[in-house]
Amino acid sequence: MKDQSQGRSRAIVFDDLPDDAYLRVRQLILDGGNNGSAILPVSRATLWRMVNLGKFPAPRKISAGVTAWQVGAVRKWLLEQKEGGRK
Repeated sequence: MKDQSQGRSRAIVFDDLPDDAYLRVRQLILDGGNNGSAILPVSRATLWRMVNLGKFPAPRKISAGVTAWQVGAVRKWLLEQKEGGRK
């Protein structure tokens, strides 16, 4: 997100977003545009590989050229990964 009045990027706080919000790929992974923080510690190629293999939720096509993941689906996946590691 950009603060248009100041021309600076504002960090997106994942925990503060509602489940029905959407995130683009650059907001999910460490990709230069997210101020050194990443929700997922994977590359863009790995993320898409995981989606294609059914190991990560599929994104939604919002409009032409805009694909995004619903925050609730990402949270659910993260929780499943955390719980799966406890077994």
